[in-house]
Amino acid sequence: MKTIIKYTIVILISFNIANIAAQNSNPETRAVQIKRIKNHIKNEEKEALKIEVERINDRVINKELTYKAGEDLKQEVAKKHALNIENRIVILQNKLEFNDRNGIQNDLNFENEESFTSITFGNNKSNPLGLKISNSKKDAKPIKYDFRTLSGLVLAAGLNNAIIDGQSLSNSPYKIGGSGFFELGFQWRTRLLKNSNVARLRYGLSLQWNKYDLKDNKYFVQDGDITTLETFPVDLKKAKFRTTNLVVPIYLEFGQHCKIEKKDRVRFITKGFKGGFGGYAGLNIGAKQKLKYKNNGIKTKQKIKQDYNVNPFVYGVGGYLGYYDISLIIKYDLSNTFRANFIKQNNISLGIRYDIE
Repeated sequence: MKTIIKYTIVILISFNIANIAAQNSNPETRAVQIKRIKNHIKNEEKEALKIEVERINDRVINKELTYKAGEDLKQEVAKKHALNIENRIVILQNKLEFNDRNGIQNDLNFENEESFTSITFGNNKSNPLGLKISNSKKDAKPIKYDFRTLSGLVLAAGLNNAIIDGQSLSNSPYKIGGSGFFELGFQWRTRLLKNSNVARLRYGLSLQWNKYDLKDNKYFVQDGDITTLETFPVDLKKAKFRTTNLVVPIYLEFGQHCKIEKKDRVRFITKGFKGGFGGYAGLNIGAKQKLKYKNNGIKTKQKIKQDYNVNPFVYGVGGYLGYYDISLIIKYDLSNTFRANFIKQNNISLGIRYDIE
């Protein structure tokens, strides 16, 4: 028993000595690691300064800046990064002092030098300052000087009808007021000229829904490879036919713009009047007919999905004229709505287009 007690005392004394030695070594280890952090901060700011100076030199070579303006700008960015180094080191020191004074464990990971430049004061019990300062490679990515291509959504809606051989639009079998179209798409806008936004190329991917509201108690009947308009045997309350297309639109756009130039970036903003012309091509991905009628006192609704011999390939031309984000648009399908039909018809649409950028 005495032997066990003796060895236990020896183990406890050894453990305490090890703890004391570790505590005594912490200040030295911490000082070395803080020095590494400071060097990392300096190197990172120097690299960021190098990138900015190279960009300024490119602007001078491209005659976007005079030589004197470029040298003045270099002095400004050099001063900025020198102050960045001072501020970041002070932030690091203040964070460590604050944590030590309030008994908060430092969240700097001294085992991983990549984390030295990520200094976070969270808004919680362990880090009550609520301050976050991150200088990771991702967050330190320099501002892009220019964007030649931007992206956004496009919405369009309006009236829809068809141009039919041998018939005027007024004699169309489709109601003008009830027939409509809707388009939803994602688009890119690319500036064609380096230092001007007067000419742009718009292109993307869109879903187009073209709807016909049939009149005179007519509805579509598919008989093999032929689709015809027939008279329904009872009174129709409603008869609608819809096609769904997935297309790639491409438009060449011209219009007013303004150029916003700052020391570290340039932006070209579309403004004022604009106009565009071009076309679209794609595939038909669906056709549906809706019928609503009453037969022997029973209200009936039918939704019939079949191909109705709709042309699988869709292509056409279009144009628009607008002011800022709103435009008046017209589209015309060069492809026939139905394939192998005796009567050829081509879809035509007129409506409002809204570019969301």
